[in-house]
Amino acid sequence: MEKSVCKSKEWAAHVQAGSDHAERYIDRLISVLQSIDREAIGRIIELFLQARARGSTIFFLGNGGSAATAAHFANDLGFGASPEGKTPFRALCLASNPAFLTCLANDIGYENIFSWQLRNLMRPGDIVVGISASGNSPNVVNALLYAAENNGIPVAFTGFDGGRIKHIAHYCVHFVTNKGEYGPVEDAHMVLDHLIASYLAHVD
Repeated sequence: MEKSVCKSKEWAAHVQAGSDHAERYIDRLISVLQSIDREAIGRIIELFLQARARGSTIFFLGNGGSAATAAHFANDLGFGASPEGKTPFRALCLASNPAFLTCLANDIGYENIFSWQLRNLMRPGDIVVGISASGNSPNVVNALLYAAENNGIPVAFTGFDGGRIKHIAHYCVHFVTNKGEYGPVEDAHMVLDHLIASYLAHVD
């Protein structure tokens, strides 16, 4: 009985601690979102609309949670923002083919898994969106460098101090955070996805 009572008190302590943590996390996320450059988002929206008008492809890429965000972005532009009766967005995630990714990683190195795909697929004027909290992932850096050097348009969605891709990209949305704050950065990138896609879904 005594052990059961102690356990109940332990669980109750987690309820309060979890509630306090939730409040701190939400407050931090709000502060990260409020600090964003709204004009930078507007420039990305204009860039994507121009890509749709000229039939260019928008490639999304990232690692881990950012790979999931890249896939979500491509989904939301390719479906949610491309309803019947409207010119569709050509949107593709380069992190979604495990067979090809593991082939490239095994044979030419993980740092080249995105740039090799761009070598095969990218045309002049296409947009390459690198999503990375740190901005320093070698394969994302190499992809944006490839775009910059081959008449593509490199775009960065990043966090922390922006990393290398902030300085490679022609367009950048940078959520400034402390190093290692992956959660708020990745949350903010998903908000950015839904913000952009919801606007594009209602623009002819």
